[in-house]
Amino acid sequence: MAISVIIADDHTIVREGLRLIMESSGVASIVAEAKNGLEAVHLARQLKPEVVLMDIAMPVMNGIAATERLHEEFPTMAIVILSMQSTLEDIYRALRAGATGYLLKESAGAEVIEAIRASSRGKRYLSRKVDDILIDGYIHQRNGMNGIGPLESLSPREMEVLQMVVEGLSSQEIADLLFLSGKTVETYRSRLMQKLGIKDIPALVKFAIQYGVTKI
Repeated sequence: MAISVIIADDHTIVREGLRLIMESSGVASIVAEAKNGLEAVHLARQLKPEVVLMDIAMPVMNGIAATERLHEEFPTMAIVILSMQSTLEDIYRALRAGATGYLLKESAGAEVIEAIRASSRGKRYLSRKVDDILIDGYIHQRNGMNGIGPLESLSPREMEVLQMVVEGLSSQEIADLLFLSGKTVETYRSRLMQKLGIKDIPALVKFAIQYGVTKI
């Protein structure tokens, strides 16, 4: 039986290409496509696929935040990150969020089927260009530091609010998307800026771009 998959990527051409590769192989069946992380979360809740193929750099909610939320709700759901980025920080954040695989877009065509198969069986799959030893060493190093990176001081909800704020959404728009009150969003916004030691929105935008929270 084909493995059920949701594709989450904000580029239509990427989604179409991945659909073609996977469905022509007979290994996977694409049950839905999402244009951003929040949409991917909603679709995964409804359809409960075996695997979610998730881009990192997406609007509204990025792939890391979406992965973290889905992993908390569905620990056995396999999530394979698909990204242009291959920095240790990106890979570390993805694995820490609960991703079972990490693929680079440049090699996705040749590896995506293998990654889907492995992840659906609960096995970790890292792109051939990602050195397992280096990644494991980095995770060990960061855990030894007790997670003191700036993003790790933020809660998952604060991360979601951060991305939406820097992408220009108003507090009420954020509240509507996350089913919160406007006052609660303002509290999250104030708290995350205090934790990061940032006093204004331009500085917050610069920080978010630097750390890959958004691709603005």
